[in-house]
Amino acid sequence: MITDVEAATPALCRLQLGSELRQLRLASGLKGSQVVQKLRWSPSKLTRLETGENSSVEPDDVVALCDIYDADAETRARLHGYSVVTRTKRDWWLTREYRPVIAPGFKAFLDLEATATAVQTYQSEFVPGLLQTEAYVRATHQRSLMELSAEDVDRMTAVRTTRQEILARPNSPLKYLAIINEAVLLRNVGGASVMRDQLTHIVHMVESRPNVRVQVAPFRSGAHPGMNGAFVVFQFPEKLALKPMVYLENLGDAWVKRSDSDVEQYADAFSELQSLASGPQESLSMIKEAIKEH
Repeated sequence: MITDVEAATPALCRLQLGSELRQLRLASGLKGSQVVQKLRWSPSKLTRLETGENSSVEPDDVVALCDIYDADAETRARLHGYSVVTRTKRDWWLTREYRPVIAPGFKAFLDLEATATAVQTYQSEFVPGLLQTEAYVRATHQRSLMELSAEDVDRMTAVRTTRQEILARPNSPLKYLAIINEAVLLRNVGGASVMRDQLTHIVHMVESRPNVRVQVAPFRSGAHPGMNGAFVVFQFPEKLALKPMVYLENLGDAWVKRSDSDVEQYADAFSELQSLASGPQESLSMIKEAIKEH
């Protein structure tokens, strides 16, 4: 549980609140359909609460659920505190400046990333977001999202670069382990100069930050479990009631996988990718060689 609710981020409070509400419901032996029938809610409302999807949570809704679940006074106070934080604070990505370019699926991703203590990601087509340079970010958005205005491209670029501050988070920087396909090193995004700077930045991040590790999945490794697409595995502080989760996205949609079986499947896939990928030092050598090729 969160020990200092008032100091917690809204994203953390949303996720923790949802997790604890779901645990209370399961402990009470109630199905979601029974709860929404009692409260005359839509099924989606309860789902959004339990998955932390709402930007803010009404304290009265939490009180109503605690009544149904017969929660004790301490639990009621804690969950009410979580909801108050979501109502009175805003995460930076939900401010007026950035909100226009934050789709619901990406908001869920940012919630998870901001709360996680460790991230494992496999990327097959582009440099992982937390390692991208500003020029690389602009090149990818200008090419793949042609409907964005210049102003929105600026916003998306600012979102991407602001996210990267988590790698230097005071006291508890994010532990970041990325595996990238060798094709990412060779694909010319934005021109040779952009690629040289981008790959040089990856080398700098790996060599200067002990919490950042990058491995390259070489072509010679053949078939591997990442061939079905990119994915991100999030791990959270042990003190929280949050189990690991998986994030997936494609051109038109995004999903968060929470079930134990789904998470285990992707965790196993990542472990196998680690064993197939080149080691950290050999991977750095591959990146440096790619810099020369660009």
